[in-house]
Amino acid sequence: MVRGTEMAGRIPLVLLACGSFNPITHQHMRLFELARDHMQQTGLYRVVAGIVSPVGDDYGKQGLVASKHRLAMARLALKSSDWVSVDDWESQQTDWTETVVTMRYHYNRIAAQYHSSKDPPTGSDVPQLKLLCGADFMDTFKVPGLWRDDHVEEVVGRFGLVCVSRGSLQPDRAIHESDLLSKHRRRIFLVQEWVHNEISATEVRRALRRGQSVKYLLPDTVIEYIKEHNLYTQDSEMRNKDVKLRPLTKQTIQD
Repeated sequence: MVRGTEMAGRIPLVLLACGSFNPITHQHMRLFELARDHMQQTGLYRVVAGIVSPVGDDYGKQGLVASKHRLAMARLALKSSDWVSVDDWESQQTDWTETVVTMRYHYNRIAAQYHSSKDPPTGSDVPQLKLLCGADFMDTFKVPGLWRDDHVEEVVGRFGLVCVSRGSLQPDRAIHESDLLSKHRRRIFLVQEWVHNEISATEVRRALRRGQSVKYLLPDTVIEYIKEHNLYTQDSEMRNKDVKLRPLTKQTIQD
């Protein structure tokens, strides 16, 4: 553990995780703890906050339950955290919101809060914002039409990425194979997860549909919420079955 006295002069950092959280699992929450430890052990940063930002309902992913439920489950799961919170801005937008737009919103909000509380502000104390993700996220950059190059440039080049390893996935290979990611490799922090955690939200939903136990995969409060609202059934998994992901249609229109 890094002592408070060692944090003096370090760059304050906020970690933002965007995704479906369908449902939120212990794996999602561990990403924050692993990332905070890694970033603070660099000696450059002090992590001051973490934000979970569930995607909106218009994302179009198969089996995606309503954002009101995903938000409620995330808040229940993170009730014990003293530094990670759940934000509903992204999920409340009228259309699916690009990750870069969500990052701009949170950066501007954090900067505004900072400037209103500091007088006068100093540049070195303004919090930075970085996108937190698992290694599987890196493969989304390879999907044709899913990301615009200028958005990748801004997410990675302007803000930065903190990527936690997952099983046999190799995020460093994804960086090597992409000219754009390789260009900004100094802005990508790779975090090694030595205690492997292979909890998959997809597998959790499959178990729930089949009436199998998911205890110890999710917080008990989340399991109770799922039971109470009868989430993750055969019917719910068919939602958006024949719908194309919104990023693919939206960015085709913009191009």
